[in-house]
Amino acid sequence: MTRPISHGLNFLCSPIRSNTRTALAWGNPRKPILCCGIQRTEPSQSSIVAVDARSHRLDIRAAPCEGLPIVRRCLSVPFTERSCHLRGEILRRKHVSSKRASRHRGKVKAFPKDDARKPCRLTAFLGYKAGMTHIVREVEKPGSKLHKKETCEAVTLIETPPMVVVGLVGYVKTPRGLRSLNTVWAQHLSEEVKRRFYKNWCKSKRKAFAKYTKKYESEDGKKDIQAQLEKMKKYCSVIRVLAHTQIRKMKGLKQKKAHLMEIQVNGGTVAQKVDYAYGFFEKQITVDAVFQKDEMIDIIGVTKGKGYEGVVTRWGVTRLPRKTHRGLRKVACIGAWHPARVSFTVARAGQNGYHHRTEMNKKVYKVGKAGQESHSAMTEFDRTEKDITPMGGFPHYGVVKEDYLMIKGCCVGPKKRVVTLRQSLLKQTSRVAMEEIKLKFIDTSSKFGHGRFQTTQEKARFFGRLKA
Repeated sequence: MTRPISHGLNFLCSPIRSNTRTALAWGNPRKPILCCGIQRTEPSQSSIVAVDARSHRLDIRAAPCEGLPIVRRCLSVPFTERSCHLRGEILRRKHVSSKRASRHRGKVKAFPKDDARKPCRLTAFLGYKAGMTHIVREVEKPGSKLHKKETCEAVTLIETPPMVVVGLVGYVKTPRGLRSLNTVWAQHLSEEVKRRFYKNWCKSKRKAFAKYTKKYESEDGKKDIQAQLEKMKKYCSVIRVLAHTQIRKMKGLKQKKAHLMEIQVNGGTVAQKVDYAYGFFEKQITVDAVFQKDEMIDIIGVTKGKGYEGVVTRWGVTRLPRKTHRGLRKVACIGAWHPARVSFTVARAGQNGYHHRTEMNKKVYKVGKAGQESHSAMTEFDRTEKDITPMGGFPHYGVVKEDYLMIKGCCVGPKKRVVTLRQSLLKQTSRVAMEEIKLKFIDTSSKFGHGRFQTTQEKARFFGRLKA
């Protein structure tokens, strides 16, 4: 019997064409092979690991192989019976894309798995990054040294004004993935979402959806819309709503064009999903209808752009010695003479930042509702009446007036960047995910300098009456 090849084996990598001797081992004198490894099991037997050069499939056989024309070459690559994805890329090092993002808004490439036994619900939302502050809370982690002790953590505020549902899309499953069947739009669309369909709004005739809205005014048009909905219920397997942000409520943003996205409806049957989505037409959806406190969520967005940067900043390579000719913030050798090309694994200068990224498992510390006490920075332990916005406003953003999410840690992008919030794809069972967060203090001191005061009243009491 042959034994599986261990990780510490010296692998042999030499392309050889079959001849009379190798044909005894392989049984096919015409098929070219790539001999990758050899291991002695008995004096007259060896297990040969090879990859078919045409089909790239692993083949392990025990056969006499004395005198095979093999050139020794040591590779530090773990190799087992299953890890055989060799196409001349044994030393391939995979890293994330370093190109500019093709879209400004984060794209949801996978929604949570659907469960028909649960009630219908939406699975994503859009928000705008406002800024960061810090909080103090008591850790609830039995067995840890921090258990029942206070800890200070950084948090990010994402302003999430209610979104408006304006459409419904149905998808059918095909062997090549999902294909959209049809789309149904609402009767009334606001100006901010109509701007999304134009490159130059001020010079356009602004006639978008003028004919479509007339369908709702005639009996034939209403029947056509109902027929499309029935068609969705019959053939579709995935239902998504078209919802847009109310960007006019964001006083800190100059942009007037709303962000529009598809949000998948999970839970219930397809017919229930269609009725659920159609019932939300022209209505607002608040963030607390999608996310709850202490929930783990994913954040999808585009990082802060840095422009064209060199290898030291972009990849973190070591600088060359001071006396190096023609600069030292470089890569000294970008590869061997052969293969006569630069490998993609070599650090090169280029675009840094403005990349599309997905951050998983961000814990929601607080959900703030506009007009309620939850919108303020008061806690059960700190009853000081103060707004969630720090003194002087969030730098480069302003004042948070709408609903917001407070998440642990940082998130991608600069201030005012639109970020996509998605329910977690995984079932969260860790202690961190299950822990209930009890905030004791939320900092609202100025973020422009070394803030000393939490409120303007506190600052006035400290300085007293100032001279006119």
